[in-house]
Amino acid sequence: MNSASFENLLQALSDAKVDFILIGGVAAVAMGSARATFDVDVVHDQSPDNLARIVTALGSHAPYPRGAPTGLPFKFDLMTLQQATNLTLTTNLGDIDLLGEVPGGVNYHDLLPDSVLIQVFGSECRCVTLDKLIHLKRSAGRPRDFEALSELESLRDLNE
Repeated sequence: MNSASFENLLQALSDAKVDFILIGGVAAVAMGSARATFDVDVVHDQSPDNLARIVTALGSHAPYPRGAPTGLPFKFDLMTLQQATNLTLTTNLGDIDLLGEVPGGVNYHDLLPDSVLIQVFGSECRCVTLDKLIHLKRSAGRPRDFEALSELESLRDLNE
């Protein structure tokens, strides 16, 4: 995915006034990481009003479960978002992970104190702090997250 795709996804969420916090690879890139990333990861507020704004933001962009067989019945609507805490989607704007919570049961409201408003690819959005991103990567426990930790820790050390 290229930066134009990131920009378009973030702009769609921003235009619809979706309450979300950027995490993952795009958050790392926004903080200076040179690692490649292929999707946008966001933790979103799960209130019905915010879920409706997500449907508005992405509904016209052909959202479909990433990796699902073609033709699988899927309806992207408020009920789907209410029933699924986390969704990994492909859209015609690019790939996005819509996360109601991350490992450890951490949700949008838990992350708010550890987030800051920043400009990312032309959109103002909330992004987790570098310290919190390091913590989330460690908590996820995936090999690719462990690989990213040394770079993120070096970025943190440079900023201290």
